[in-house]
Amino acid sequence: MDFSMTGPYLASAQRYEHMDTMYNRCGKSGVLLPKVSLGMWHNFGGVDPFERSRAITHYAFDHGITHFDLANNYGPPAGSAEETMGKLMVEDFAAYRDELFISSKAGYGMWDGPYGEWGSRKYLMASLDQSLRRMHLDYVDLFYSHRYDPNTPIEETLQALVDIVRMGKALYIGISNWPLEQLKLATQYLKERDVPLLIYQGRLNMLNREPIDEGILDFCHEAGIGFIAFSPLAQGLLTDRYLNGIPADSRMAKEVFLKSDARTPQLLDYLHQLQTQAQASNRTIAQEALAWVLAQTGVTSVIVGASSVEQLANNLQVIFS
Repeated sequence: MDFSMTGPYLASAQRYEHMDTMYNRCGKSGVLLPKVSLGMWHNFGGVDPFERSRAITHYAFDHGITHFDLANNYGPPAGSAEETMGKLMVEDFAAYRDELFISSKAGYGMWDGPYGEWGSRKYLMASLDQSLRRMHLDYVDLFYSHRYDPNTPIEETLQALVDIVRMGKALYIGISNWPLEQLKLATQYLKERDVPLLIYQGRLNMLNREPIDEGILDFCHEAGIGFIAFSPLAQGLLTDRYLNGIPADSRMAKEVFLKSDARTPQLLDYLHQLQTQAQASNRTIAQEALAWVLAQTGVTSVIVGASSVEQLANNLQVIFS
């Protein structure tokens, strides 16, 4: 497959031909999100080839993936994934801005000093302004509090999110990695101020079922809040990548976000069972793992990363298998 640029980007005229199967409604909102969303945590930073990022995002949009998920500190280095998105917006996607659903987040460490992380109004406001400049956007479609801050009054964090919407810098608000009780408080606070919580983002996969076990997924479903799962493939553990060893170019080999001691005999036994199950459904292990997440009641979308067009294309097939 040749995905090199031969002129100005023109999106595929067939990008919405599978509307009925491609999208889920996000909670009780008016928003439809693709069942598979493109995450830009890795592979889209300043250390990565821009033309590869361009090819992946073009393929995504050409096949109906309208949601690009970012955060202020994605890269590496921090901020560079948003800079990549900004270059793409200027050079390729400007004409399609109203078809895109772009999210960003703030919560984790972004700059030095006392105002560069957590959940203060100072940090959230400044961070979003920086994100908008990097991405060459007037607004994001969705802005998240990336983690709960136990040392900042919850009302301060939530009122900052309300004001961000009222200022037109974000259309919707999301919450990521918050505990259940604080999520309930946030839901009520935002509802009372006519800025309802659109979506919760949490880690959910076949090896990590905390949002289910802790009642977060059930609460979101009952409250009409969407749920989007990150790390649905458990950083690549739920693929065939580590079945026969540790590839030299893998995250596990580099001990980056995935340690070699995660490859246990118990995991390998589980993966072989999953492979048998997947083959019976004419799927890969990764597709089987994505299908499991999407089958959970209340799940709107899964966020997948991609280091190549081929990898994204294979994962996207879960919608049609």
